[in-house]
Amino acid sequence: MPLSVPPPIDTRPLFRPVSSALLELLRGLEPADWAKPTIAGTWVVRDVVAHLVDLTFRRISFHRDRMDPPPPEAPIRSERDFVEFINTINAQWVNVSRRFSARVLTDLFEKASADVADWFEALPLDAPALFGVSWAGEQQSEGWFDIGREFTELWHHQEQIRIAVGAPSLPDPRYLHAVIDIAVRGLPYAYRDVSAADRDSITLAVSGPAGGQWTLSREAHRWILYAGETPSASARITMRDDAAWKLLFNALSEQAAAAAIRIDGRAELAAPLLRARSVIV
Repeated sequence: MPLSVPPPIDTRPLFRPVSSALLELLRGLEPADWAKPTIAGTWVVRDVVAHLVDLTFRRISFHRDRMDPPPPEAPIRSERDFVEFINTINAQWVNVSRRFSARVLTDLFEKASADVADWFEALPLDAPALFGVSWAGEQQSEGWFDIGREFTELWHHQEQIRIAVGAPSLPDPRYLHAVIDIAVRGLPYAYRDVSAADRDSITLAVSGPAGGQWTLSREAHRWILYAGETPSASARITMRDDAAWKLLFNALSEQAAAAAIRIDGRAELAAPLLRARSVIV
């Protein structure tokens, strides 16, 4: 597959079916399922559902309704400050939501997810972004990327819930492929401090029905992402689609990630991938 500039990804039609499938799952959960631990740190299932409600209503409020986001309590002067701010507002809502029943949380998600699907489906793909995609190092992003980032949040959190309750993953590989294709757009930023000679390259080959190939190329002292792979890559990293999303969405330790990948070529160029994340952490 020759190298090419990765095209924009249209995730607008994907919100409704993924949200509908999650609602069907939530409606069928037993009370004990809501307290099951997830791979999302200390959050149990009900906490992940509450987080999705929060994310979705925030998007509707700030994007559709053009409400100005409340200012942070303390100035944000660094990337670390921003991460702490996001983690704090996430935790605040999750704590409040523990006063709500599972039925209330499900009803709230039903309303929020329908509204956001309506909004995105009517929004032009080239409409201005609401927020820059920070994990890609962008203060301003293209609209499709902002929407796509939102889809990765929906997909990976619903997958966390499915894993926790023993439910099967969504069978359509389009959804996970879109998630991985969006998430790898953050690799140039993840590699920003990695020095290499011009024309050094790293190919990521993701196997499985949702997989694909992408190549990072060092050009003019910066890393550029391409779709496709080159036979002359300095390093080639192979992993399955299920491991790829877990790595990029902070669900694998560095040790587990190392066990999940195969490296051919220069191992030092592959190592930074184990620390790459397409979420705010």
